Amino acid sequence: MTDPFNEKSLDDDSPLNLSKLSGLPVVGPMLGKFFKGGPKIPVIRLSGVIADASMKRGGLSYARLSKLIDKAFSIPKAPVVVLVINSPGGAPAQSQLIAGLIREKAEAKAITVTAFVEDVAASGGYWLACAADDIYVQETSIVGSIGVISAGFGFEDFMDKHGVKRRLYTSGRDKSMLDPFLPEKPGDVSRLKEIQIQMHAHFIDWVKDRRGGRLNGTDDELFQGRFWTGSAALDMGLVDGVGGVHATMREKYGEDVRFIEMSPDKKMPFPLSLIPTGRAALGHGLADDILSTVEDRAVWSRFGL
Repeated sequence: MTDPFNEKSLDDDSPLNLSKLSGLPVVGPMLGKFFKGGPKIPVIRLSGVIADASMKRGGLSYARLSKLIDKAFSIPKAPVVVLVINSPGGAPAQSQLIAGLIREKAEAKAITVTAFVEDVAASGGYWLACAADDIYVQETSIVGSIGVISAGFGFEDFMDKHGVKRRLYTSGRDKSMLDPFLPEKPGDVSRLKEIQIQMHAHFIDWVKDRRGGRLNGTDDELFQGRFWTGSAALDMGLVDGVGGVHATMREKYGEDVRFIEMSPDKKMPFPLSLIPTGRAALGHGLADDILSTVEDRAVWSRFGL
């Protein structure tokens, strides 16, 4: 007997011969079960340091996430879009772009957004969480760090010790601001702090706009860069509840909900996964990857991870 499901037994140019399916009562129940199901809930995983895609492999960026976010909000009749967040933060502008796109889509489609924090939603990670209408955490999650940070190194003493001379030519007095190979200038530090104050103000405005009257604490308590466990963040009004994705969504939308997992990470098959991408493909290679790893680890380690 010819197998009706064998590609070779079907003519792509002719209609399906239903008589070939006779005697196969399992087909009906299988298809019925497939189409029955409950509401589909797209789950967007936002995991990693937030940085421009051209600067890091992986991580979170507007360029990597925009199509994914658009796809999640295009799923027919989805009652909610879920964000699963595990990020220590990163670039302020990328955080703002990603969160802004989520809000734009949510308002255009009139769809609720719910965020679930795993290990960390700190700094830019919390900025992303605030794009949601409700935020859930674990008691042991780390939440907050509403502030702005800039870090660097000074190599001028090392250069003096080893007789290394710096040759730098600029057009514009402030073009070499905060050069790590030159002594720190008070004026440079003052200008940096001005920029940080402006960024911090935008961050605070975003949190107040999104969390509104749910916040429970003074500005001095909430917005000085401190971070809390999930249970403490709940008391501060930074989040709305404790719970995991599956249990919370099934409680709200029924036991038969179906989760559509969505992630920007696409694993390539061997040996394509060995081909360098991004800056490594341009010759930066192993040293660049090591520096990127060290930078990422430094960001995560601030939160005891």
